[in-house]
Amino acid sequence: MLTHWFRFNAVGMAGVATQLGTLWVCTRFLGIQYVAATVIAVEIALLHNFAWHEAWTWRGMPVAGRWRRLARFHLANGLVSIVSNTLLTLVFKQSLGLPLPLSNLLAIAGTAFLNFALANAFVFREAEEGR
Repeated sequence: MLTHWFRFNAVGMAGVATQLGTLWVCTRFLGIQYVAATVIAVEIALLHNFAWHEAWTWRGMPVAGRWRRLARFHLANGLVSIVSNTLLTLVFKQSLGLPLPLSNLLAIAGTAFLNFALANAFVFREAEEGR
């Protein structure tokens, strides 16, 4: 499980860059309001992270269950990430007056452990059951 934890966080860091980059492009160049842009950025990061978790964090999972795992990933990690990132980014930006990138980064950090627990116990549990 420790290997999964380290890999999960490495993928997560790349996902953070993906999310912040997408948020920046959406707000700066596409003119999308930051709350909607946060939802879009989280979704892009979710798909990025799922692909890397399949390929590296929990590699060797059967291809046959990939769509079911993607649905679980969206149900668990996606719901947690979209709701918490959107609400916490809003709170940090509006209530505390923090800059948007810092607000979003703090929101991401606030849900990292919960997302790992959900991924390990619910999304990719076949990896642990097969060992």
